[in-house]
Amino acid sequence: MSEAVPLGGPRFQSEPSCLYREMRRDHGSVVPVLLDGDLPAWLVLGYRELHQVTGDPVLFSRDSELWNQWENVPDDWPLLPMIGHRQPSILYTVGERHRQRAAMISNALEAVDAFELRHHAERFADELIDAVCASGETDLVAHYAMLLPVRVLARLYGFPDEDGPGLVTALNDMIDGRERALAGQAHLAGAMGQLLADRKKEPANDVVSRMLADDGGFTDEEIVQDLMVMLAAGHQPTADWIGNSIRLMLTDERFAASLFGGRNSVAEAMNEVLWEDTPTQNVAGRWASRDTHLGGRRVRAGDLLLLGLQGANSDPQVRTDASTLTGGNNAHFSFGHGEHRCPFPAQEVAEVIARTGIEVVLDRLPDIDLAVPAESLARRPSPWLRGLTELPVRFTPVPAL
Repeated sequence: MSEAVPLGGPRFQSEPSCLYREMRRDHGSVVPVLLDGDLPAWLVLGYRELHQVTGDPVLFSRDSELWNQWENVPDDWPLLPMIGHRQPSILYTVGERHRQRAAMISNALEAVDAFELRHHAERFADELIDAVCASGETDLVAHYAMLLPVRVLARLYGFPDEDGPGLVTALNDMIDGRERALAGQAHLAGAMGQLLADRKKEPANDVVSRMLADDGGFTDEEIVQDLMVMLAAGHQPTADWIGNSIRLMLTDERFAASLFGGRNSVAEAMNEVLWEDTPTQNVAGRWASRDTHLGGRRVRAGDLLLLGLQGANSDPQVRTDASTLTGGNNAHFSFGHGEHRCPFPAQEVAEVIARTGIEVVLDRLPDIDLAVPAESLARRPSPWLRGLTELPVRFTPVPAL
């Protein structure tokens, strides 16, 4: 792959939409890329091609053992938490066993009471706002968005509230895919294992107890791995959904006038973010089970295909006029597609946490505004997840509840 594009660097942070546009212009809808350590992969940017890959789980398998590059992967490769090798989680399970595990997770999440979920989200959101509301300024990423989803999810799963901060740190280390990724993964696995042991002794009305009670015969390790996937997939993208939506509402004239005109603008902004600025930009991945062709490219058996969710969402064949609001159209790829897409109950949980988080900010801090120029807001340097490093705001100080 002499023409391959390195999957990293500052442009994923500063101008990914231009970068995806240039990739599409220079390479078409399926782009040769290089991962850390110069390992080759394909980035699927075309909407039609991504639909094809995610809709054919036999030809484009989720089984990472098919990868033809494992012999070149070092033991300390920072992307190992994201591209698991012999990892018994739902992410890499295929066929009937995958369907059984997806059903276990969906059933455990579906039983979450909607009123209880919103109550937890409001309570933790109010606590976080109470900590900053008297100061007249805060960073809504570090002191709010990055703390809220994991606190709510930890409560739903059955963790004691005091475990929340440690889980946040470990999760963020793991997801960033840098030098602390493996240590974060280890902390998370230890915490999940301990929770499982506690719930075996003393079941409760929580997600973990329901997973343990499932009659699918899942091992403790399978449940621990699935819990880690659920927490990682549920926390960081939801935190970024909150941050990216508030940024959009504070900086985009399409929302500025309606910012305080009612709750509809919150839902609109959240949907717009899923199209234009989706938290999960690229996902690893699928592996070709045999030689094939995709988007004019010859794909070999064992090649890794990365799902370019944001690239597909902005495919000009689908979004001919990106300046118009999507009006509730949710045919985006932000939750995936096909049998490995995000389970519907998990989407609902994420949406309630994000929407509640945004609404509490607007209710409690009604004259909130950016404290820095909009163009100075920076993103995390990750090609995988797109979120702000900080969102400094100011507001009239108000008393805590």
